[in-house]
Amino acid sequence: MHGKRMALALALGAICWAGAADALTTGETDDRGYAELVSREERPDFREVMMEYLLMSNIEEPEEKSVDAAELSPEEKVLARWKEKQAPKWSTLPRGSFTINASAYTAAADECGKSDGVTASGLRVTENRTLACPPQYPFGAKIAIEGYGTYRCEDRGGAIKGNKFDIYMETKREAFAFGRRNLIAYVVFD
Repeated sequence: MHGKRMALALALGAICWAGAADALTTGETDDRGYAELVSREERPDFREVMMEYLLMSNIEEPEEKSVDAAELSPEEKVLARWKEKQAPKWSTLPRGSFTINASAYTAAADECGKSDGVTASGLRVTENRTLACPPQYPFGAKIAIEGYGTYRCEDRGGAIKGNKFDIYMETKREAFAFGRRNLIAYVVFD
C-alpha cells in the first residue's frame, strides 16, 4: 500500500508543477510569474491538498510510528535519556574506520573504585557489549572493533581519552591476556 501512496503523491506533485508551468507559458501570469500572481497566503499547502485528496479517495493517512515509553525496556529507557542529553555528540561521531588503542578492564573495585558493575551510563557491565569510550562518544554509540565484534559505549574512565577505549571483560585473566592493542574500528550507524 505504501508504494501506491508514494505514486499518488508523485502524480499530484507532477500535476501541480505542470499546472504552474502551463500558466507561465500561456501568459496567464500577467508577466509577473506564478509566485507573484498568487500570494503565499493563497497557495494551498501541499500536505493539506494531499490530506483532502486522501479523505475524498477514502485512503487512510499513513500512521506515524512513535515508540511508547511503556514499551521500552529499562535499558532502552536509560539509553534514550542519554541520547537526548548527548544529542550534539551524535553528529560529531567519526565516519569510516579509525584506529583505537584498546585495553581491557573488569568491574573489580581496585580498577573501578567500586564493584557493583554499574557503569557511568547507569547500565550494568555486560561481557561482549560494554565499552568504555572517550567523552566525545555518546552513551549508546555502537563501535565495531575488527576481530572482536560490536560494542556499545556505556562507560567512561579517567584514562580513557583520545583514541583509548576499554573493553569490559569478566575476569582479570582475560583482561591481562588482552593487554593493549591498536585495532581498527568504526561507528555503526543504525
